[in-house]
Amino acid sequence: MSKLQRTLYTSLAGVSFGLGIVGAFLPLMPTTVFMLLALWLASKGSPRFAGWIRRHPRFGPPIAAWENERAISRQAKCLAAAMLLLSMSVITFTLDSLLLRSLLIPFLALVGLWIVTRAEPRS
Repeated sequence: MSKLQRTLYTSLAGVSFGLGIVGAFLPLMPTTVFMLLALWLASKGSPRFAGWIRRHPRFGPPIAAWENERAISRQAKCLAAAMLLLSMSVITFTLDSLLLRSLLIPFLALVGLWIVTRAEPRS
């Protein structure tokens, strides 16, 4: 892999990690998706950065649970479900397009169903 490719992967990993941090505070931004994407991108461009993400005190344990067990903590499930419900409410009351509402709300409900049916970490 060329230096340019590694730099691109690492840069995108940094952007994704930053978006994940933003997602920890904004209800419509998914933290976990961006953190997993950041980890994948970093593993391609900078194994040191990937290791740092895995060892991060806040984001490392949920990533390890997902990588090792495909598990999501009960707290994360509850938070995700609450944020998805909030998002569906916002969409219901603010989006004028019936077509978009009828596509987005069932999609978010299915995402929520998928999340809550994942296993919980054993440890």
